Amino acid sequence: MAQPWRGILREYAEFMPFDSDVRIISLGEGGTPLIEAPALSSKVGASVFLKVEGQNPSGSFKDRGMTSAITRVVQEGDTTVVCASTGNTSASAAAYAAAAGITCVVLIPQGKIAAGKMAQAIVHGARLVQVDGNFDECLTMVRRLSEDYPVSLVNSVNPYRIQGQKSAAFEICDQLGEAPDIHVLPVGNAGNITAYWAGFTEYAKAGRATRTPAMWGVQAEGASPLVTGVPVDSPETVATAIRIGKPASWDQAIAARDESGGWIRAVSDREILEAQALIAAEVGVFVEPASAASVAGLIAAAAHDDVPAGATITCTVTGNGLKDTATAVSHLNVEPIVIPVDIDAAVEALELS
Repeated sequence: MAQPWRGILREYAEFMPFDSDVRIISLGEGGTPLIEAPALSSKVGASVFLKVEGQNPSGSFKDRGMTSAITRVVQEGDTTVVCASTGNTSASAAAYAAAAGITCVVLIPQGKIAAGKMAQAIVHGARLVQVDGNFDECLTMVRRLSEDYPVSLVNSVNPYRIQGQKSAAFEICDQLGEAPDIHVLPVGNAGNITAYWAGFTEYAKAGRATRTPAMWGVQAEGASPLVTGVPVDSPETVATAIRIGKPASWDQAIAARDESGGWIRAVSDREILEAQALIAAEVGVFVEPASAASVAGLIAAAAHDDVPAGATITCTVTGNGLKDTATAVSHLNVEPIVIPVDIDAAVEALELS
């Protein structure tokens, strides 16, 4: 009989920084599907799989790091956590804080967060404050708060976040039976590319994989400091989850790129939205815009003949499309067809005759 999934801290306990007797705060995160994507494979000339992180409890990859971060907070006896967020971190922190029975405080950039993500933080009981500034300024503020007041910071600068997020790399290797040749993922605050690289290297050292992949990171053109090499003071992109001008894990992301023999490039908002639509229409997975950056970057690389023929490529799609439905349909004609209660009218409208 198959065993039920126990959450990443239990499933990968030997790779995690906790003793067996610690109280684990889990919502069953991890164990997300790795979906083969034939439409993408034929488009880029490789074997492409999507790691669908939108199937985590709060709808994004953030839950992997949050189970670890909140478990550590509870272990240390703290009762309040704080984070800056473009949306997904706030949703995840609020959910795990609720499960732990502690308080969550969130600073978000005013008007720069998708409604679905804000709703999640609110319903989970977070204390939400909108700041008349961008994410980077919010992060500076919460860092100061955690230094001067009795609150624990749970952004990805918290090393326990990285420890949890690396589990996605373990799962990919387990699901494929080997590490991929290339792994592609969106890059915003750069914690995830840092975590995946740590996971792939740890698994290889442990003999669970025989190789490590090249790490390909993708940013939005309007928020691409790791591509240009300089911070972006006023980042702008439709992909709100990666609208970050000064990544907290900048140095670690560059190290992951260089050590793996990979790259970090930028794609336009148009390319991101086209990739989002393609993933939905041809693969069957609905992702938020930032998630589609990985696929947009892969398609752009293929257009420049940079994708090795026949390579095994995994792409992280980081968050569920239901978090930001407004952006998904903003460029589409969604006028409904209205008919009377008449079967002939339905046949005509659906062009079935």
